Amino acid sequence: MSLREILEKLATQPQPVILYDSRQGWPPAELLADLSDRVLNRQAHLQPGMYIAEINDAGYLGRILYRFKSQA
Repeated sequence: MSLREILEKLATQPQPVILYDSRQGWPPAELLADLSDRVLNRQAHLQPGMYIAEINDAGYLGRILYRFKSQA
């Protein structure tokens, strides 16, 4: 699954979330609008409610790209 597909799925969920990297947080729709196609096409893994991690060329989880925080 690509990062774009994950962010599109999160942007349409009824429960809003904020995704944080090491500096700040964003809603998924804002990331979709701001990130380059190269970044959005990166293969990623969604661990619901916890994080989004990149998948490296060997097929293993790489670094965590974003952590979740609910807006509830």
